[in-house]
Amino acid sequence: MRFPLLICVLQWAGALGLCPAAQAQQSHAQITTAPVPDSARLGKVSPLGKAHDWSKLESFAKTMTKEEFEKAWRQIYSEEIGLPPPFQIGDSALDVPTGNTIKPIFRLPFRDPKEPLTIASKPSWRRARDLAPLNDRPPLSDLHIAIDPGHIGGQWAAIEERLLSFKPGEAIREGDLSLMTAKVLKERLSKLGAVVSLVRETLEPVTPKRPADFEVEALEVLTEAGFPEPTISYQGLTGDAKLLTVQWQTEKLFYRVSEIHARAERVNQQIKPDMVLCLHFNAEAWGDATSPQFSPKNHLHVMINGCYAPVELEQQDVRYEMLSRLLNRVHEEELPLATSVAESMARATGLPAYIYTRPNARHAGTNPYVYARNLLANRLYECPVLYLEPFVMNHEETYRRLLAEHYLGRTLIGGKLTTSAIEDYVRGVIDGLLAYYKNNRQP
Repeated sequence: MRFPLLICVLQWAGALGLCPAAQAQQSHAQITTAPVPDSARLGKVSPLGKAHDWSKLESFAKTMTKEEFEKAWRQIYSEEIGLPPPFQIGDSALDVPTGNTIKPIFRLPFRDPKEPLTIASKPSWRRARDLAPLNDRPPLSDLHIAIDPGHIGGQWAAIEERLLSFKPGEAIREGDLSLMTAKVLKERLSKLGAVVSLVRETLEPVTPKRPADFEVEALEVLTEAGFPEPTISYQGLTGDAKLLTVQWQTEKLFYRVSEIHARAERVNQQIKPDMVLCLHFNAEAWGDATSPQFSPKNHLHVMINGCYAPVELEQQDVRYEMLSRLLNRVHEEELPLATSVAESMARATGLPAYIYTRPNARHAGTNPYVYARNLLANRLYECPVLYLEPFVMNHEETYRRLLAEHYLGRTLIGGKLTTSAIEDYVRGVIDGLLAYYKNNRQP
């Protein structure tokens, strides 16, 4: 569920993974001759981000040709039509500003197509082709899947703006629903041989931080955006005025940034899976939370990492993290995996494809359900990530189905026998994974 915010004004593009809607558009033909932007801007990091050690990318020297790099950049990681990025693609090397005054440029030599292929050190995750042969074992044997139930839920659902109720005594919370879905999915995938880890197992945050811990950072965000004396509380405020308060900013830093950083640390340092499934439920704008509106729309899409706006890449941590994924060739596993899962989820749910109307996402590949988008989770998690957004929670039929939670078979909802939305979700994911690994690993 994503609502348009004052992203440009508040300079949250990198942290939230959103491209600025008002950005002017130019041809990609300019990418090799773009001037490097001001070095002061290139040294900044996204909210709660950190500067990286660029020397860790040196192992990728001569592992990609210029043509391979440009193909990945043009087809996945760049906007479809956008301004030039803050790096230069030369004939023999990539030059990237580091934001470091001591070593301001990181140079990555390209491989000459005539030279032998150089292999970088292997990542912690494994491609389908790298898994051991099945030898008559269950079809997902050896595959380590991390399931990340989106949001937090429980008592936190209201400040997450993920609590929806159309009458007293009933409500759905996205964090609760995603955890419920994750537990059903874990049980089914485990029976198919997969090793499954839940990134979040309860209705409590993974991060030990709380909103009050981010007052200094919230003031910095607002001051940099031109609001040095902001209102502290959003009590009694609505609309855009609410966004310009310290309270709103501390809450967003807590659940939208700190929480994802904590989950990324758990995924990358502890779980170390072969892939991550980020489970979400979508929504259309429903207006005032105390008097929400149903939407006639219901849809599905699956996201992989990509579609970086140049303004996002001006942040040195975002720039590094994008290049790390590109050079690790994560997209080469992520895109076909997403395509397989999207195809099966479309069949299982019967939902049409969501259509983006803003430049913060782009189609990836040929499947209309699959988009590339720069989100914090699919950027920070180092392995392939499928970010799933089926169903519109404030679509009336979907809302009724989700109130009924998970069940098998059909039950009477709105005067007709209806399957569980969560069951359709789970079945679509599993069928897509089975199809992909059946076709891409050794039997």
